[in-house]
Amino acid sequence: MAFNTIRQTRVPLQFTGEPKLMKHIQDVLQISGATLLTATMLCSAISAGGLVGLAISFRNLPDVRSLRNYIPTETSYIYDVDGTLLDSLHDEANREVVDLNEISPHLKRAVLAIEDSDFYEHSGINPVGIGRAFLANFQAGNTVQGGSTITMQLIKNLFLSPQQAISRKVAEVVLSLRLEQIFEKDEILEMYLNQVYWGHNTYGVETAAQSYFNKSSKDLTLAEASMMAGLIKAPESLSPFVDYQAAKREQSIVLERMQTLRWITPAEAEAAKKQPLRLGKVTSFVSSKAPYVTEAVVQELQEQFGQEAVLKGGMRVQTTIDIKLQSLAKQTVKSAHANRFGNGAIADQMALVAIDPRTHFVKAIVGGVDHESSQFNRAVQSRRQPGSAFKPFVYYAAFASGRYTPDSIVGDTPVTYPDGSGYYSPKNYGGSFMGSMPIRRALELSRNIPAVKLGQAVGISRVIDVTRTLGIESPMDPVISLPLGSAELTPMEMAGAYATFANNGWHSDPTLIAQVTDSDGNVLLDNTPKPQLVLDPWATAALTDVLRGVLERGTATNARIGRPAAGKTGTTDSQKDVWFVGYVPQLAVAIWVGNDNNSPMGRGATGGSYAAPIWRDYMVQALRNEPVQNFRRPSEFIRP
Repeated sequence: MAFNTIRQTRVPLQFTGEPKLMKHIQDVLQISGATLLTATMLCSAISAGGLVGLAISFRNLPDVRSLRNYIPTETSYIYDVDGTLLDSLHDEANREVVDLNEISPHLKRAVLAIEDSDFYEHSGINPVGIGRAFLANFQAGNTVQGGSTITMQLIKNLFLSPQQAISRKVAEVVLSLRLEQIFEKDEILEMYLNQVYWGHNTYGVETAAQSYFNKSSKDLTLAEASMMAGLIKAPESLSPFVDYQAAKREQSIVLERMQTLRWITPAEAEAAKKQPLRLGKVTSFVSSKAPYVTEAVVQELQEQFGQEAVLKGGMRVQTTIDIKLQSLAKQTVKSAHANRFGNGAIADQMALVAIDPRTHFVKAIVGGVDHESSQFNRAVQSRRQPGSAFKPFVYYAAFASGRYTPDSIVGDTPVTYPDGSGYYSPKNYGGSFMGSMPIRRALELSRNIPAVKLGQAVGISRVIDVTRTLGIESPMDPVISLPLGSAELTPMEMAGAYATFANNGWHSDPTLIAQVTDSDGNVLLDNTPKPQLVLDPWATAALTDVLRGVLERGTATNARIGRPAAGKTGTTDSQKDVWFVGYVPQLAVAIWVGNDNNSPMGRGATGGSYAAPIWRDYMVQALRNEPVQNFRRPSEFIRP
């Protein structure tokens, strides 16, 4: 389905035909109700000779042939990777379009019975039907039948303004005759049933059926169909959600009309009146099951297709999200915030991103502690300094250069570098020095000075190149302190980069969207993974081997999960940000903790003490049904 929907132009009409004919029609239509049937027949006679002239005079009437390309605005739906509905997106019209043969015969007959029982007999206007509706309404003392044909109602909804001017009524007749000449009856009925308003911001039969009875329109029973048909004339006030008894009265009227037409038997009508109805709920304003997910998905969709297509185009969006992992992530963040802070450290926010390294599909994303209180998505919108969680990029660059191995010796000794008009002397956390040590141990203990020295040895520009290769796009200055995480990155960027380490250098761009189709099933976007080998396999295996030591005997022993895992803590100056980013072959997860106002969290707030345990809690549950897998060893690859 294309997305260049035709706007529902409402054309202001001015009659420019012969004044005598206009005056004659006005006189006829303004006579008393007692002679309305006579007036109706007279209008019919006039139409035989006069409507052709009227049609010529309406120079500004829209061309009904445009409906050949008309696509109603339609609700878009967002699902998780297994088809669980997460959210629906729509503008002013919440609608799902269906084919006529996918609509219950009960509903089609019920609507025709109460709105236009002669639909398949007339040519767009029905003077006899108008007269019959008047008599039925007069005898009943209220409106029990409509005078306008379904064709006229469709024309009014799609093309004309709601004003009651005589010129608009005549235009309605002219356009209805034109429409019937161009389209088959079934086509007109299908457009009408997909266009009509059914209350509570639901448009079209399918969305209304899902809302009122929590089922597809093709499955509606006679009782349900007759109630829905009775709502059309005043859907807001007659809604069973608003006034159930009023809806039941309208249902009875529809069933009696169907019985009069002999479309159902008296027994069927009586059974339908007595059938208990199980109502659904208003679906137009239901909140997302995963708001941080759906908002990020919408942003990605709008960049691809534009806002109008997303809100009106009837997209079916299959995300990469696993709702079970998503729910677990939300609960993990909520519990951690409630239970781990307040005893010496204060943090008001967290973010979590989980990515499958094999596909780079995002499996879970939580952008804050509570979406209701803050819609800002820190997982993708907030750039914060990663601290020592940045160091693996430096160590990978060193290994990939071919000059270093995990057992190479680096000095943890004082050093000073010229830096602009002054000098820069890096310090370790705690201020101590440990002398010469293997690279492996320097990273396990997160020593700062060895990281700065390696950054200078391989070149800061080379380190930045590595981050760009891994998909990190945030601004990054080539300063001496970059190896210590002085740049500001998002949790999504960190998780995506570490996922490439977990996959031995195979990289795809992280995405929240697996596939997008239109409502007819035509594929609009296919994000089937196309991984490319962007890093040296030996260097990534060597890095992973070292990062395993961070959990086993380094700064992240609080992240142990009882299976092979690798990762790195991060703590910035004054404890403003703490991180842990880690991975197993099946899942890479980034955890960030901090305050939105960038204030320090307080004593003892480190990546190892606060972020690592949250990562552990999440991973233990997320991997419960996943088999234990080992990382590939550096010895399996050729060293550069």
